[in-house]
Amino acid sequence: MNTATTPATGTFPRGVHPPEGKRFAEDQAIEVLPSPPLVLIPVQQHIGAPCAPTVKPRAKVQVGDVIADVKAFISAPIHASLNGVAAKPVKTTLPNGRRVEAIPITAAGEQLEGRALFEDVYGGEWPRDLSDYEPSSISQAARAAGIVGQGGAAFPTAVKLMKNAAKPVDTILLNGAECEPYLTADYRLMLEAADAIICGLLLAGHATGAKELLIGIEDNKPKAIAQMKVAAEGTPVRVIPVQTKYPQGGEKQLIYATTGRVVPTGGLPLDKGVVVLNVGTAAALARAVVRGKPLTHRVVTLSGAGIKTPKNVLAPVGVSHRALIDFCGGLQDNAARVISGGPMMGFTLGDLDAPITKGTSGITILTHQDVAKAEETSCVRCGRCVDVCPLNLVPTRLALAARYRAWDVAKRYHLNACIECGSCAFACPAQIPLVQLIRLGKAQMPKS
Repeated sequence: MNTATTPATGTFPRGVHPPEGKRFAEDQAIEVLPSPPLVLIPVQQHIGAPCAPTVKPRAKVQVGDVIADVKAFISAPIHASLNGVAAKPVKTTLPNGRRVEAIPITAAGEQLEGRALFEDVYGGEWPRDLSDYEPSSISQAARAAGIVGQGGAAFPTAVKLMKNAAKPVDTILLNGAECEPYLTADYRLMLEAADAIICGLLLAGHATGAKELLIGIEDNKPKAIAQMKVAAEGTPVRVIPVQTKYPQGGEKQLIYATTGRVVPTGGLPLDKGVVVLNVGTAAALARAVVRGKPLTHRVVTLSGAGIKTPKNVLAPVGVSHRALIDFCGGLQDNAARVISGGPMMGFTLGDLDAPITKGTSGITILTHQDVAKAEETSCVRCGRCVDVCPLNLVPTRLALAARYRAWDVAKRYHLNACIECGSCAFACPAQIPLVQLIRLGKAQMPKS
């Protein structure tokens, strides 16, 4: 296994500095969404094999009951997020445009609400001595709890925590960078659920045998850095401030910034002995292992000048974007675009009734002034997209190859290596929709 050949610098080559937009919601403590009358829970909320419904129509379910599953290595079961009655599966469109099956659950009976729900998910005491837990049982608990990456990628966490003799893990790196503009869900979790996060990190280290336990946090979050350092006292965890720059939260970028290790194009963090987890994922892991409870709720940021009251909200998986927006007072009159996620990597919503998933970190509402831009023009070969690409790709070549279906060019220039961070589109003076074209190319390029 290759370890660092260069000292960690707290940053990475290239990248951009978009307006942060954190001021809208960073000081808003996490609120709990009142239980909605209905949730629509997609059976595909992760990278890997989609689940199949396991619950019959009109069956009564309780929060945490498995309602969809599949026997596949890369997958994660789906659980009810309300006490209620399940209905026949229907089709829904996710924010990324995918049409998937979803299970409606109508609320029935008493629901855990308010502060009691927050305490059930993140509060209370979290152990530091984890010697009683078998390492293999930790990954098994993560799988049973349906935990996936909550930073957006939604890769099943259990797979990351399984020991691999061929590729041993020496470092667990928690991603607390939250570099996406406007989003503050992870920031609030680090302030309000630091002990659960540390417990999850310790569990991940115990599961994999890693001795280096790190948390990378951008230096525009001094309160979170201080809070996590307090929570980490007496443990081997190290909190590492990193430079505020986008996309500092990308796995390869954060690994380089905190360890100096270079994950090459086409490579994985595991190739360098590193497992990267989001801070929300770590908190969910702690709850799954220590309390035996699955991933049914997550924190979602609602932010931007286009929403009346920006908030950070603990909400059940499957609740609609519309219900969360209504909880925040609704849209401003000048709202122009609703994005599931942040403005750099998120997806513009065509239907506010689309449900949130385990990977939904935020909803950003932009105004007409925010989205006003110049008309697209031809590429002038200025090279700015190359200058800022954190993976040193040639984004304009990839985008144009996708637009004209030149798949041999797309493969030669590593289309699938793009992390779709949006740095190139942010820097492009011609206003070419580079990320959208690259996403389209990935979906249409022949697999062989």
